[in-house]
Amino acid sequence: MKSSELTIKQLTHLVGGGLTPRMVRHYHQLGLLPQPVRSPSNYRLYTKKDVLRLQRIVALKQQGFQLNHIRQILQVEPEADTTVNLMGQLQQQYRAVMQQISQLRQTASALEGLLGRDRHCQIIQAEVLAQLKLLDVETQAGLGGLENLWSGLDAEIHTHSEAFTESLQRLLPDLSNRSEIEQHLISQLVLACGDVSLVSFIKLSRGAIAASREALSSSCQIVVDTQTVAAALDQTRLLHLGCQIETLIDNPHITTATEAELAFWQHREWQEKLQQVSQGCVLVVGYAPSVLLEASIAIANQKIQPALVIGMPIGFSHAPAAKRQLMQQGIPYITVEGTLGGGALAATALNALVESLIDKPDCHCYHFM
Repeated sequence: MKSSELTIKQLTHLVGGGLTPRMVRHYHQLGLLPQPVRSPSNYRLYTKKDVLRLQRIVALKQQGFQLNHIRQILQVEPEADTTVNLMGQLQQQYRAVMQQISQLRQTASALEGLLGRDRHCQIIQAEVLAQLKLLDVETQAGLGGLENLWSGLDAEIHTHSEAFTESLQRLLPDLSNRSEIEQHLISQLVLACGDVSLVSFIKLSRGAIAASREALSSSCQIVVDTQTVAAALDQTRLLHLGCQIETLIDNPHITTATEAELAFWQHREWQEKLQQVSQGCVLVVGYAPSVLLEASIAIANQKIQPALVIGMPIGFSHAPAAKRQLMQQGIPYITVEGTLGGGALAATALNALVESLIDKPDCHCYHFM
């Protein structure tokens, strides 16, 4: 054994990232990693080239790439002029993934249709579950029977209003390790988009809840990127707290992410306005990725110091990058990883925080909790 050669245990220790010998052997089976040479004692021996390849695999996996996609990426050598071919392959894989997501979403919807029922529907729900086990859908009559089962279950919805809290208790993952306010915040975000899978993408920094409560209780300024976000805020509660709302892109005709992004780039005065937000404000970004990117740069350069940033812009390249930069700034934040986001989600996040401070028994009476 040469001094430069590594055993599988030494290899995994050097690469890190949670890599185990079992995973390395699995990568060999998948063809992600070439079979190594063997020592006279039949031990696998690895080289520096194997270390680099495994580091690439671990890094790509941590970024969310599946192993079959990683194989396609690693098959193309950096010096080879095959970028077009690789992009085509990745586009095909993306379409296949989206098709799988669509199919899984249909399955999830069917399960939600059963699990999301409240106690008023439980009797009919039990009957439907019993009949589903016996259902024969090989014939057209069987398919009609399935439709009748859903119709019978859906008929119950006319007898009472939907119990959102009860439904979410059955559908949400275990959040017992989260604070009560965090649980409420997550629940409200899920309700705002109707997608329980959002939970895994919601990210809160340590101390975000405490920072938001302190800032809002101190009548901080609320800075939003567009008037559409401002219009969705709980302005009655914010007024009671003494929080003034400031809009960066204060053009009422700008209502979409595309318009907001372009407008912010073209108008220097709105970029300068961002540089002048008050210390300790709460910054809420729901549309324009560039607003969040500029804010992250300004925070890094110590030009602004918000108490909390709610960063949920929409976008397919800049928005995920902006959110990653936000999470690196060391300030309190609430965000939704990846491309997901929007003004409704951003406003919902702030409204949930405000609601945790002020009770609202009716439209006229407010008091601190």
